[in-house]
Parts: sequence; C-alpha cells; structure tokens
Amino acid sequence: MTADAVVPADFDPPTHLVTEDFVLEPLGPQHNEADHAAWTSSIDHIRSTTGFVGSSWPPPEGMTLESNLADLVRHAEDFEQRRGFTFTVLDPADGDVIGCVYVYPSKDDAWDVSARSWVRASHAHLDTPLADAVADWLARDWPWARVDRRGR
Repeated sequence: MTADAVVPADFDPPTHLVTEDFVLEPLGPQHNEADHAAWTSSIDHIRSTTGFVGSSWPPPEGMTLESNLADLVRHAEDFEQRRGFTFTVLDPADGDVIGCVYVYPSKDDAWDVSARSWVRASHAHLDTPLADAVADWLARDWPWARVDRRGR
C-alpha cells in the first residue's frame, strides 16, 4: 500500500454491486444533481441513520450544487487514489440516486475501515438491507478483516 492507500497496491477494487433492490457504482461528478436531490430531500432521515447521528453531515441547511460537486470530485479522487471508496446507490428500475455508501479508513485503530450508508427517506425500507449487503460484499470481495459498521 502507498502511504495514503487503504488497499494493497495489487488489489483491484470492485466497482459495482448489483442486487434486486439497488446498484452501487463509484460516486462521481456525473451524479451531482441526482445526489444533491437525494440527500437534500432526506436530511432528517439521514441524520437519524446509524453512522450519521451526531454527525455534521448532512448539513441541516443543505448546500449549493457547486459545493456538492466539490464533494463528489473529492470522493472520486479518493477512489482513484485508493484513499477511500464512495459509491452512489441507484434504483435499478430507473437509475435514480437513492443513497450513498462510504468506505474510509477508520479513525479507531481497532478497525481497518469504517463503512456508512444512507438511503432517501422514500427508500427507508432499504436502509438495513443496503447496510447488510455492503457488509457481506466487503467481507467477500475486499481485503479488510476489521470493518466498523458503525453499530449496525
């Protein structure tokens, strides 16, 4: 691994997870408007989701599309540099953004990485299935033994 990389140099990070209920793909600038619409429509729901309770994100007042784009560019750069992995969660029926998954180095030495996810309030029934599918995926296809699921 490089100094900042969270995966070994010879590891090829998976770029998709497909289930009957959702599809994950790397988050990038192309998702800006749909991502912004997804989380701004669900701020209270996200802030009450395990892993986000007490967090500063999402900001209760929202943010501009331009600020959101800057965040998406940063997440895409982290993915490219292997510093962290953020995935948009898409509805397989229409391709709309319904959530997000973040896998980043843990700040606690007891864990290799921390995984958090959220879904739109309108898709709240997928909150636990998404978190469980991501946990299974990380255990099966990623190189970490110690994944902090943020209490899930």
